[in-house]
Amino acid sequence: MKYFVIVNPISGRGLGEKSIPRIESSLRADGINFTLAKTERVWHAAELAEGAARAEYDVIVCASGDGTINEAIHGITKARKDGHAKSAFSVISIGTGNDFAGGAGIPSNLDDCVKAIAANNRKKIDIGLVKGGDYPEGRYFGNGIGIGFDAAVGNEAIKVRWTRGLMAYLIGVIKTVFLYYNPAQVEIILDDSETIKQVSLMVSIMNGRRMGGGFQMAPESKPDDGMFDLCIAETASKGRILAMIPHFIRGTQKTLPEIQMKRARRVSVASLDRTFPAHADGEFICLSGSHLTVELLPQELEIICS
Repeated sequence: MKYFVIVNPISGRGLGEKSIPRIESSLRADGINFTLAKTERVWHAAELAEGAARAEYDVIVCASGDGTINEAIHGITKARKDGHAKSAFSVISIGTGNDFAGGAGIPSNLDDCVKAIAANNRKKIDIGLVKGGDYPEGRYFGNGIGIGFDAAVGNEAIKVRWTRGLMAYLIGVIKTVFLYYNPAQVEIILDDSETIKQVSLMVSIMNGRRMGGGFQMAPESKPDDGMFDLCIAETASKGRILAMIPHFIRGTQKTLPEIQMKRARRVSVASLDRTFPAHADGEFICLSGSHLTVELLPQELEIICS
């Protein structure tokens, strides 16, 4: 079997570059025949992954964080839509949040990831397609869409250079709460059958379970069940937002009166007044969006997991 390994050298605050010798030696120790390429710019991983899929590599591995994984998933899926469906996908977790891996059953450390790749246990998972904002033609994603507050938090978290993971996002939460955030009134339509209109602090549309390295946005979500799990939060005071944070870390937010947990295969979110920021797997799809549609693609991606 042929493996194509994509490494983002700046993932995990530079952990990607430092991990390359260890990745190479571990793969060779398990007798894996691989080609390794480093990303050099934004969207390079999507190009590399699509090219590898079209070249009929058996497995495409992304050693990175969630943003680069998102690009790779997009490239692989784009090739699949053109009939190049041979390549499976896996991850070596060296990013800041590793949220896709956490929801898909992929290990959270390098050595266990390589062992899982060698063991070659596979399953098919759903992915999503979001259209709107800066991507009117659509962008594929594996973990989830965040609209509103959590997208604004992500924008602050990436500015934190001295730490990573959950701590960086907690700092982003505090900065967002106290320095900036004015939520939009939105209309949310679920499967063309249910409509919610409210001033929403955030709308999280999850295929996986968590965002931000540890916020359990949809603790009951499964990436292979044919449904998105949504966490929809009404606006709240600054103090109330801070009081809600522990619930999101524990995954108990459904007990809060401001929270609705929903399930759907297709979601439309439209602003009724001001614009909103949004991200896909931590990558911005807009800073000032007004309408997004999100569609689930069942059993679209074959992955290697634990």
